[in-house]
Amino acid sequence: MASEEKRAWIMIVVSVCAYAFYVATVLGRSGSTPLAEVPYASTMLWTIGGSIVVSIVLHIIVSIADGSGGKTDQRDREIGRFGEHIGQSFVVTGGVAALILAMLEVDYFWIANAIYLAFVLSALLGSTAKIFAYRKGFHPW
Repeated sequence: MASEEKRAWIMIVVSVCAYAFYVATVLGRSGSTPLAEVPYASTMLWTIGGSIVVSIVLHIIVSIADGSGGKTDQRDREIGRFGEHIGQSFVVTGGVAALILAMLEVDYFWIANAIYLAFVLSALLGSTAKIFAYRKGFHPW
């Protein structure tokens, strides 16, 4: 398995686990209060920061274990670019959704969570596209 494919798997696992932790924590705090009134900002920031740190540590571990030193070839770079372009579609979609929510004067909770979900879906879709390209072949057009 290529080093970049391993990194894509790490991104999927870390993103899903961090977002699941965030959702479980916020829903656990809600109780009888409306969801939009649950304190979420600190949990979101810690979850995002924690997932970045865990991702970096796991990438370092994979790089050391591979012994490749992070070397990539032309195919790896093209697959990486392809995955990033695919994943960016959810960032744009999330930005548009947040813009619409702001125009409708929806509570900040929903705007922040729409953006966070868009980032998570972007990471998942981009990483899935990279893994698919490594496994099934990549044909740039």
